[in-house]
Amino acid sequence: MAKPTPSLIQALRATAGKLAKSSQYQWGHMGSCNCGHLAQELTRLKPSEIHQRAMEKYGDWNEQLNDYCPTSGLLMDDLITQMLEAGLDTDDLKHLEKLSDTEVLRSLPPHQRFLKHNVRDHVVLYLNAWAAMLETKWADQQPLNALFQTEKKVTVES
Repeated sequence: MAKPTPSLIQALRATAGKLAKSSQYQWGHMGSCNCGHLAQELTRLKPSEIHQRAMEKYGDWNEQLNDYCPTSGLLMDDLITQMLEAGLDTDDLKHLEKLSDTEVLRSLPPHQRFLKHNVRDHVVLYLNAWAAMLETKWADQQPLNALFQTEKKVTVES
């Protein structure tokens, strides 16, 4: 599971927000699909650039992640490396493409757990649920002492 960090949580929320407002969703396009939208946010590459990198290899995101080699020198592998450096792992990305992480799905209300991987609104729901789950995990990892100090600083500065 992804490392819960504020920057990754922000990237997931930003991706969900942009995707919710965008008409540029196409599950069969490597730069405009589920992983492609998150890749745009994390790498600042355009959908066409992501797709072009992906076409240097074969297969969809799942196959490219299976064949991922950080030292290959291929541009798609470099892109995947950037995503992993943001705190993700290859399984996270495989699950994102299929909206299939059971922990994320269990965090949704029962009537919303049956998501279709190629429906934009379902991707937005999944990304927001994932971000909320990581946010809770991140908060749980923070020492109470540090949280109180942050709260104190905010109070003093106000």
